[in-house]
Amino acid sequence: MEATENIVRAYFKTWADKDRETIERLLSSDFRFTSPVDDSIDRRTFFEKCWPNSENFVSHDLTSVCVQGNDAFVTYEASTNDGKRFRNTEYLVARGGQIKKIDVYWGWNIPHGSQGRQF
Repeated sequence: MEATENIVRAYFKTWADKDRETIERLLSSDFRFTSPVDDSIDRRTFFEKCWPNSENFVSHDLTSVCVQGNDAFVTYEASTNDGKRFRNTEYLVARGGQIKKIDVYWGWNIPHGSQGRQF
């Protein structure tokens, strides 16, 4: 489980560091990425469509990392160059020292716009 957590943490660090070399090593050749606007895109499409967004990120502050074997759920608060912040959760699957799959579940902007009840 420690190896999976290290891989996951390294992955998120590449975004703020704009570290293409490291993320290339972290994603498997059969990598798949799914989000609300991406349906199981391959590694090449991920680098074409998603990776250019790394230029916008200042940080991914991981607030929760739950690892079970090769699987991890990560909730983070991201900050962008223009001062925006948001929270997302991602499900990552690691195999053989690399990330094989990521599913992103979009959250909300911070501060949250809801005036709902606080727990």
